[in-house]
Amino acid sequence: MTKIDLRTEIKEFLRSRRARIAPERAGLPAYGGNRRVKGLRREEVALLAGVSVDYYVRMERGSLGGASDGVLDAVAAALHLDEAERDHLFHLARQSRAPGGPRRRRPATTVRPALQRVLDAVTDAPAWICNGRYDVLAVNHLARALYAPVLADPRRPANTARFVYLEPEAAEAFFVDYDRIAGDVAAKLRMEAGRNPHDEQLIALVGELSTRSDLFRQRWAAQDVRLHRSGHKRLHHPVVGRLDLDVESMELPADPGLLLNVYTAPAGTATADGLALLASWAAGHVLEGRS
Repeated sequence: MTKIDLRTEIKEFLRSRRARIAPERAGLPAYGGNRRVKGLRREEVALLAGVSVDYYVRMERGSLGGASDGVLDAVAAALHLDEAERDHLFHLARQSRAPGGPRRRRPATTVRPALQRVLDAVTDAPAWICNGRYDVLAVNHLARALYAPVLADPRRPANTARFVYLEPEAAEAFFVDYDRIAGDVAAKLRMEAGRNPHDEQLIALVGELSTRSDLFRQRWAAQDVRLHRSGHKRLHHPVVGRLDLDVESMELPADPGLLLNVYTAPAGTATADGLALLASWAAGHVLEGRS
């Protein structure tokens, strides 16, 4: 992949969202049993959005530059877009409104020393910073131990997406919910592509994954998008075993494009005990390295 083509992104995204909605779900009558298209027709989306058929056809052919926020909201409602999908549609439109698309600052590949000190101050929970490409840019001591399988790749920065798709055996052993994780990674990369389609490193990453992983090609073609949000992650660590972790992902306003991720577990749970054991194991390895 040499570039991310906005018109193609828009066309395939809108078509994929239209195809998943049955007329009954949209409150429309389904006349006859042999519809020639899967999901809604273009004219049905136009009707639901309150725009002309010609106007919506132009949108679905990749022309969002002239669409107002009101029209985008109407199309999002007609297609039953969730929050992430709506945001993605607006990102694509924003990128289309200026010649060549507005360019964002290139996502960071390093972090400020002050941020590393913040990570190091978190001693009881794994904490790490990544960008929208899933580059692991900085970790604290416990995150280094927790993500040892991901960080085993000598390439720096290590990249979670490469681990998930290019080291599938190791990734399946590490992520209990590997199938969901694989889908989320592709969907968040797609979201990042909508925000920053000119990021050459992102384009190179998507191209590498597309070339080397059949699974990634399938997930990428689904056109799904996800937001980085708080949630839960189940891991199987090679040293301490199963860990069921609560995940908090926070954007860093002073460093656009960077996310701080912190993994915790309620006190008294097996996972909290596992994290304490992991911390002890990691400290022992540090001492061994200094002896």
